Amino acid sequence: MAMTFRSRLQISSALLAIAAIGALALGVRYEMTRRLTAEYQRRVSTLIDGIEADLVAESQATAVRLGAFVERLAGDNRFRLALSGAQNRPYVLDYAGNAMRLMGLSMLQIQEPDGRIISSGHFRNEFDRVESDLPNLIATAPRASALAEARTPVGPFLALVGVDSARVAGTWLTVVGGVRVGPDFLRRLAPDDDLTVTLTTSAGTLSSARASDVSGNVVASEFTSPLVDGRDAASVGDALWVVTQSTEPLAQLRRSVDRWSLVAGLAVTALAVLAATWMASRLSRPLVALAEKTQTLDLTKLDVKFDSERTDEVGVLTRVLGSMTERLRADAQRLREAERRATVGEVARQVNHDIKNGLVPIRNVLRHFVEVAKEDPGGLPAVFRERSGTLESGVEYLETLAANYARLSPKFDGGIVNVRIVIEDVVRGMQSGTVNVVTDVAANLPQVRSDAVVLRRILENLVGNAIDAAHSASGGVTVAAHVVPGHVRIVVQDTGRGMTDQELERAFEDFYTTKPDGTGLGLSIVRRLVLDLEGSLKVETEPGVGTSVMVDLPAAHSQS
Repeated sequence: MAMTFRSRLQISSALLAIAAIGALALGVRYEMTRRLTAEYQRRVSTLIDGIEADLVAESQATAVRLGAFVERLAGDNRFRLALSGAQNRPYVLDYAGNAMRLMGLSMLQIQEPDGRIISSGHFRNEFDRVESDLPNLIATAPRASALAEARTPVGPFLALVGVDSARVAGTWLTVVGGVRVGPDFLRRLAPDDDLTVTLTTSAGTLSSARASDVSGNVVASEFTSPLVDGRDAASVGDALWVVTQSTEPLAQLRRSVDRWSLVAGLAVTALAVLAATWMASRLSRPLVALAEKTQTLDLTKLDVKFDSERTDEVGVLTRVLGSMTERLRADAQRLREAERRATVGEVARQVNHDIKNGLVPIRNVLRHFVEVAKEDPGGLPAVFRERSGTLESGVEYLETLAANYARLSPKFDGGIVNVRIVIEDVVRGMQSGTVNVVTDVAANLPQVRSDAVVLRRILENLVGNAIDAAHSASGGVTVAAHVVPGHVRIVVQDTGRGMTDQELERAFEDFYTTKPDGTGLGLSIVRRLVLDLEGSLKVETEPGVGTSVMVDLPAAHSQS
């Protein structure tokens, strides 16, 4: 079964819509994922910067505590007396422990200049042990955040340490203190559950991760800090800090974007299919209506109107059919005009009308002679010489008209006619003195392919009607000619009473007239003659304003 145009349009529109929406959904998914990833990375970078800043802040806080302890130590007279004598030795041994607990430290020891430990808060029995390299290594570490391993009775632990000194009883004492670095400390550095901080040293690895699964984490940042080995204080190594981020939140975001992209894609695709169906229906209806109109066309019924305000292909097709119908209508009119020419009554009226038009310039010249003979008899010869050409032209026109009507059909010689000369001749012959007739002929006006008698008949009918209309309204008449593409346009305009729409509709009918002595053939003859010359005729009129009749004739150079 063959597919209809509507079905094909629906299917093709749906496929195009699906392809377009799919590409849009993929593009949106990619762009959203890229931006979400970038935003997530910026957030992680900010958190990492915060971790490093917190680590430095912890070191600075340790230094501040040590500074406060040093001030307290230098001002403690009991400690000074105990340090200089043998009394109160337990006070010295317990001094670091008591102060360590009060100041929130996890490690605190006091050393003499030779490195001998005189008080240790984290390991009381560490006194008298010499550890001279530890303070020097901590003080000379390349960065502020230094780590060291401290001994306790149950085993060593890792501490973030600092070093300071105090002068007591004339002796410089070195103070080494710090806070324990363990899982809780690392969790404080990484409060966000998406980040895990891991510290790796030669003794092992510490992590902020709890017992939950941390699989899928990726390294976000790595940095090192100095590590003083408490078991062998002769060297400074590096402790490796590794910050990892969980990929699960980003994976959840991507899955959410994919899910909503799929939902949006399906919804938009469904809407696109519905829109395509609606558009196909809208497009098929005017095509069906256009087809139904064309089926009613025949030579006996050409009044079907093909008008459309659409700007698409359907509108173009409608206007093309309308133009074709107009041409058929014009051809049918020519056929009907040919039939009407065969009637004797029409020929008789046309002869009467044309002879009256031919007598108008002769009558005007004779009236002019009478006026001159009465007012200035001596000037009559000059006026006769001036107007004799009009008389001869009028007589020649009547003779040619008679010869044409002798054959019951006008004779067209198909020559080249100078429009300017014909206009000037007609206007000069039809000047009546009561209505002012002016001309406005463009310079370098091309000639037209016509017959001088035919063109004169056209102009005499139009100018005569314009003079009659202007006379009744005390107006004027203008005869103009100018060039339009491929044609010469002749415009006869009057400032008379104008015509109503009803009068304009019947103006070209045979025997229709609004003048008491009119024949009703003037515009009908003009239209037929213009069509015979392959020209066009247009009338613009407005009651109380006047009428303009435009005749477009093919220019001589526009034809081969």
